[in-house]
Amino acid sequence: MDTVNPGPSPAPAYLSAELSGRTSAGTVTLDGGRVAFWTYEPLEETPETRTILVIHGFRGDHHGLLRVADQLPDMRIIMPDLPGFGSSDAFARDEHSVERYGQFISDFMAAQGLGPDTVLLGHSFGSIVAAHFVAAHPGTVRPLILINPIAAPALEGPKGVMTRLAVLYYRLAAKLPRKPGLALLRNRLIVRVMSETMAKTRDKELRAFIHGQHHAYFSSFADRDSLLESFTASVSNHVAQVAGQLDLPVLLVAGERDEIATLPSQHRLLALLPDAELKVIPGVGHLIHYETPEPAARYIRSFLKDHPA
Repeated sequence: MDTVNPGPSPAPAYLSAELSGRTSAGTVTLDGGRVAFWTYEPLEETPETRTILVIHGFRGDHHGLLRVADQLPDMRIIMPDLPGFGSSDAFARDEHSVERYGQFISDFMAAQGLGPDTVLLGHSFGSIVAAHFVAAHPGTVRPLILINPIAAPALEGPKGVMTRLAVLYYRLAAKLPRKPGLALLRNRLIVRVMSETMAKTRDKELRAFIHGQHHAYFSSFADRDSLLESFTASVSNHVAQVAGQLDLPVLLVAGERDEIATLPSQHRLLALLPDAELKVIPGVGHLIHYETPEPAARYIRSFLKDHPA
């Protein structure tokens, strides 16, 4: 009998075919700027279906949280590209500060008719924006979910030196003439080194997927000035600043090997929050949304079941 060589195995599908069927894209104009957003409808609406508004991290866009959205087919998930990132315009007149991004959340929720039963989820820099928004606007959302939350000052501790070097990098890129400045920010080697550093998985195909995502979307920003402002906001603020004001249930989902939002800082943050729980995913760092979306989604679903609308 002849044998047939099946050839190489197909690459893993990191997003399900069902996700595209749940997806609709939209735009809204807020304060004169165009904001792009994506809605992922539930496959089947149930009494436990919630609407989750997702705030992505620095230099990311909605693509970064797609694997988490894919693992929550019973939820309605709305993911805008933050102003200045992805397909959304930068703020025309205002600085890209944590407070201004909080105003963006208010404006976006009002435009979409999102009420106080909305769940707010922030990842990394998005955790800072989400936490500060909730502190300034109590009762606007419930509950709050923070993935890889920035729990401590970035300029302090063992990573402070690296953060200061990053500050110099973004300032230099902003001051150089436009072409070399953009070339520095979008340098593929620098992006790859960043990606290699943050990825903890040993799965070669998953690492390749992560690197591909970073190369495709990490350099999708509006301009150098807004990027510098957003970066400055990201390293000048943290969730612990407003922890005592977060008078609602909060879920922290942390990576055991996170070098940006370290595990000890997560435990300190937990102690400051009036009503919170911490879930730690082993073996992963700052890329829970890429590497371990399944356990993250399980924790989210369980948390929402314990805190219904």
